[in-house]
Amino acid sequence: MEELLKSFWGMAATIVEGAAALLIAIGAAEAFVMSLLRFRSPTAQKMQIWMHFATWLLLGLEFELAADVIRTAIAPSWTDIGQLASIAAIRTFLSYFLDKDIENMADARRGPYRVRTESRSALKSPPEAPAP
Repeated sequence: MEELLKSFWGMAATIVEGAAALLIAIGAAEAFVMSLLRFRSPTAQKMQIWMHFATWLLLGLEFELAADVIRTAIAPSWTDIGQLASIAAIRTFLSYFLDKDIENMADARRGPYRVRTESRSALKSPPEAPAP
């Protein structure tokens, strides 16, 4: 029974890893085609392509991490658990910083608009008079 469960969860982890590879391949193909179509585009559009690809990578890394968690549950030795833990740590590290890069790019793209909106609303509303 135990071997059957290990076999099942091992297969599940392999399927999840395959899904991760498929997601990354789809993202890479989309980014490649978009890069070819916008080869002479301004840098802002190229950064948009990078952000789009980065989200695919992040999703793929999350799937890889899920497969690592499954494999850790069925790992037969401390050596295997240690190897899986180091791989999971590297993937978590990459996911974290890739997510931060995406957030920074999104904030940079939104930033000037948000500031302009706040400054316009400050100009339209009169200052509040101090209470007597």
